[in-house]
Amino acid sequence: MPYEVLARKWRPQLFEEVLGQEHITRTLRNAFLSGRLAHAYLFSGARGVGKTSVARIFAKALNCENNNDGNPCNQCTSCVEITHGSSVNVQEIDGASNRGIDEIRNLRENIRYLPSHGKYRVYIIDEVHMLTLPAFNALLKTLEEPPEHVKFVFATTEPHKVPVTILSRCQRFDFKRIPINKIVEQIKSIIAAEEITISDTGISIIAREAEGSMRDAESLLDQVVSFTGQSVEDNQIGAVLGIIDRDLIYKMSRSIVDADTALCLEIIDEVYNYGYEIKEFYREIMNQFRNLIVSLVAPDSPHLLDLPDNELKETKNLARKAGMERLVQSLNFLISKEADLRYTNNPRIALEAILIKLSELKDYLSFDELIRKIAQIEKRINKPIPAGHSENLKNNFTQKKPAARTNHLDDGKKWDEFLRYLVTRNRAMANVLKEWKSCTLTADRLELPYGEGAFTGGYFDDPEHYEQLCAYAQDFFQSDLKVVFKKQSQQKDLKKTPKEDALPASVRDIIEIFEGKIVNRD
Repeated sequence: MPYEVLARKWRPQLFEEVLGQEHITRTLRNAFLSGRLAHAYLFSGARGVGKTSVARIFAKALNCENNNDGNPCNQCTSCVEITHGSSVNVQEIDGASNRGIDEIRNLRENIRYLPSHGKYRVYIIDEVHMLTLPAFNALLKTLEEPPEHVKFVFATTEPHKVPVTILSRCQRFDFKRIPINKIVEQIKSIIAAEEITISDTGISIIAREAEGSMRDAESLLDQVVSFTGQSVEDNQIGAVLGIIDRDLIYKMSRSIVDADTALCLEIIDEVYNYGYEIKEFYREIMNQFRNLIVSLVAPDSPHLLDLPDNELKETKNLARKAGMERLVQSLNFLISKEADLRYTNNPRIALEAILIKLSELKDYLSFDELIRKIAQIEKRINKPIPAGHSENLKNNFTQKKPAARTNHLDDGKKWDEFLRYLVTRNRAMANVLKEWKSCTLTADRLELPYGEGAFTGGYFDDPEHYEQLCAYAQDFFQSDLKVVFKKQSQQKDLKKTPKEDALPASVRDIIEIFEGKIVNRD
């Protein structure tokens, strides 16, 4: 017996076997059971999501001799003939190769004949958008008033190319891309039945590469097994399908977040030597930063990411470390430079230039962040000072004294090393912390003074800034320590020039956070 490819062998034969299209299969079954059948249907959607399979199942249900609650029995003569493609009552027409007016005229002549057995003659026209305009016009009258024994099912991947005169005469059903988790479940069922050994990571790679198409997933699995045999290794999948290793994607995104330009160049060299498509790698990097942003914006909606559990956890950790500002800034930069890479004759050089620039962006403040900080400054300046507290507020700015140092490791050397590390990751945060010499550092706790009354004091009131500081501290000290801010009764002196000493306290804070200086007050 000749070999049957997995995509055909595992083709759905019942409505329940169609993955991810419950909104359509349920409607068709209810329409059949209630007798509310239309004369023409249009199935639209991406490739390999079940359009033609549903059309065949529907045709079998219409002519089945032993219909079971809207499902075909798949055992009667009619069902067997339709399954094997030998039924004279069900004709499948390829719209790409039978697109002219002559073919449609022949169809119009044939629909007058009654079915040889069963109730209906069903015409399934695949890729119907490929028909010529004269062919569509020839079909209009028949489609509007077909014989009672005729049903039409049109399938297309490009419904916008179908004339509105045809659309208005059909019931339209839009097929969705199949979720990755459903594809993974189906692949596991297939490999169990076919006695194929493959890891969960390998299954996830194939499911993701299918891009929502079950047929593509089955074809990719067939291709891999043809090369490897019944036992499949993860590294073999990438070699056979030419898929970019996900480890490289995460390695590159981490190097960008850590501003490691040397590592960026090494990864690009690795991508080039493996023979991966440079532009495809760039698209994967863009998708990666999109996933990082989504993991922060919608942490409770993992379906928006369509990632396996092991990648989902790593994505969330990296996103928290980078922070929203940095991620949005990076994605906008990648989008703006995409055209440069698309039209260049030297994609490797262009990619190197783009990613080096991206990794060196570090944490410069975005325009939105500047506006937000200015709004905070205005709010602080315009806030009324309670009576009797003006003198205390003045003392807070002009009479700051160093707080006592408690259990400070290495006499401040470790803290200075952490600040130098922070400069490479988040310059704005480093500027806030650079004057905070007093800290308590233990194995599980980093205690910092809370700056009262100053602009920088409220910097870590922002939960995102606080989470970033915790991530940086845990990464540097290699410990799952907790960052705690402690109220201080006194604060240290600000280093001011004579010109700065005469400025209002709020203005001095602005100069400090943005690393400014007074050039000329006149």
